[in-house]
Amino acid sequence: MTVAAYTLAVVLDLFIVFIGARFLFQARPAAAGYGAPADPGGDAGAYLTIKGVRDGTLGILGLALLVFVGARAEAWFMLCAAIIPFMDTAIVLRHGGTRAVAFGVHFATAVVVLISAGLLFAV
Repeated sequence: MTVAAYTLAVVLDLFIVFIGARFLFQARPAAAGYGAPADPGGDAGAYLTIKGVRDGTLGILGLALLVFVGARAEAWFMLCAAIIPFMDTAIVLRHGGTRAVAFGVHFATAVVVLISAGLLFAV
């Protein structure tokens, strides 16, 4: 179970770093994939960049917690971080995104993050 817990945590942390980088370097496709398309050349450019920096930083923070503090700290981080994809679900629905993206991407991600937290707490 330890290997599964650590592997899932690392994969999720690296995935959020990837998402952050994508918002920084490919903002338009990243926003479309999020479920609420935005024009990075318009008024949304700054917000998309902010999202990229924040997502990337959260992924790096998760990795640092896991490496330097341990599984319990990472578990608390994952538990708190699960709020983000749950809220992303509501944001996508509120702003005209599809239910498929809201639930198939964001809500499912929140569930996986909660599973990761549970596995890490069990280590």
